[in-house]
Amino acid sequence: MPQVLNFSDVVVRRNGRNIVDHLNWAVTDEQRWVILGPNGAGKTTLLKLAAAHEHPSTGTVSVLEEQLGRTDVFELRPRIGFASSAMARRIPGDETVLNTVLTAAYAVLGRWNEEYESLDERRAMRVLAQWHLEHLADRTFGTLSDGEQKRVQIARAVMTDPELLLLDEPTASLDLGAREELLTLLGDFAQAPNTPAMIMVTHHVEEIPIGFTHVMLLREGAVVAAGPLADTLTAAALSETFGQPIVLSYDGGRYAARASHDRHAAPAAGAGADARA
Repeated sequence: MPQVLNFSDVVVRRNGRNIVDHLNWAVTDEQRWVILGPNGAGKTTLLKLAAAHEHPSTGTVSVLEEQLGRTDVFELRPRIGFASSAMARRIPGDETVLNTVLTAAYAVLGRWNEEYESLDERRAMRVLAQWHLEHLADRTFGTLSDGEQKRVQIARAVMTDPELLLLDEPTASLDLGAREELLTLLGDFAQAPNTPAMIMVTHHVEEIPIGFTHVMLLREGAVVAAGPLADTLTAAALSETFGQPIVLSYDGGRYAARASHDRHAAPAAGAGADARA
């Protein structure tokens, strides 16, 4: 089980405040992690560190056995797939869906004078089919729905067969139908053979795809709980993470959470395990 990510006593400090606070974390290649926590908890900052887009203030971050600060990040980043809303804003609206995915081979946004082989184009079309996008290959990115754009971003992220796949709130802003379609595809991908290690940031337990194996709960840059999903995602841990009593339920491989009607009740430890009984 090769290790793809290792954080050792990592701190990210901005304006005198620890955005990430002495965090230790390790991810191996067969794991699929979801990171949960309120706004400002440090979730996206963790992904930027994992994507080699930021460096820690103190501590060490190793990505694919390369330590940040001691490696060429421009050689490291092509080995990492990264999909985020910030990246979507950089994709030219008049770029075709096929070219949006195809240009990942050169790590550029917007096709210009690059030369692609037929093998690249066939690979891009297979990836589009995998994410139910092949019928949109000639459409321009700017004309797509939010759900279609999210799937194009992920297709682009997996185009180069990354060794680590990072997803920053992939279902944010989607309606129920688009969200469920994407979660089904993500669940299928997470369970497929040869899928790389995956890390997904979300705010909602309802958005955890089937097939994900581990969870990290963050509050104010510190880890509340981290470990195997079935043991770690509990009502008690969610209540501590979000600062209010939470009721957690589980059905058909999916989770749901809501505030407790009894605002003064403290959920019993292991409530998540009880919900799965």
